[in-house]
Amino acid sequence: MQVKVEISGIRLDKALADLTPLSRSLANEQIKSGQILVNGQVKKAKYAVKVGDVITYELPDPETLEYVSENLPLDIVYQDEDVAVVNKAQGMVVHPSAGHTSGTLVNALMYHIKDLSGINGVLRPGIVHRIDKDTSGLLMIAKNDDAHIKLAEELKDKKSLRRYWAIVHGNLPNDRGVIEAPIGRSEKDRKKQAVTAKGKPAITRFHVLERFGNYTLVELQLETGRTHQIRVHMAYIGHPVAGDGVYGPRKTLKGNGQFLHARTLGFTHPKTGKIMEFTAEVPIVFQETLEQLRKGKK
Repeated sequence: MQVKVEISGIRLDKALADLTPLSRSLANEQIKSGQILVNGQVKKAKYAVKVGDVITYELPDPETLEYVSENLPLDIVYQDEDVAVVNKAQGMVVHPSAGHTSGTLVNALMYHIKDLSGINGVLRPGIVHRIDKDTSGLLMIAKNDDAHIKLAEELKDKKSLRRYWAIVHGNLPNDRGVIEAPIGRSEKDRKKQAVTAKGKPAITRFHVLERFGNYTLVELQLETGRTHQIRVHMAYIGHPVAGDGVYGPRKTLKGNGQFLHARTLGFTHPKTGKIMEFTAEVPIVFQETLEQLRKGKK
């Protein structure tokens, strides 16, 4: 594949990212391996392109993703012909991606629940909302497109109930509070989210349940659903979620990831209009850690 440069002075790796489907990181990989040629010659990433330069590059072969049903353990809390509620285990990815083609919640749903909405295509059948891999707890699943549309609209209108329990670092100064700070992709690390003026509005309410000195058990209620919202907001106010290796400190409570659990889920049934509310207790490792904190052993 070839592309002709029309603007001078841009680094080669950035020019590739701007002018081709390649990401900047993939462009750098190809530059280092000698796959990128400028006018037939190998150049370094810092080379400043000139008008008229012809860049030769290669597009990687697309990865074919196949999604199959898998007989994985799945805690189905509720199910009828329109909707299901599942209690996702900590460590399980919600839907397949290039790095996770099996072992996901979707693979399990395809085995245990035969009818799933198709609004999100083959990648996310039935998935109305998500929680992180290392966050456990309740998720609503749509079993047909009409149910999916109504559940998604309720989420968008901030009418669904989503309450979490988390163990966070430190001793919060207030028993209750509201964190209102916009969240978007971090400008320092594109793999992370951050509170940023360029972000989308995000609101999290918290209520202290127990205090342990160096740690606090809090209940958090989402009013919006930004990526990593609770983890980012709690880190922003200086009380990151314990066990969070991305937004929290290295010295933390030992577990299977962040101590964050989607404990209560409420929504209006898409067909009957009945208010549905479900609660799932925290995982065993979460319970055991709480007991140790109460005894002062952490």
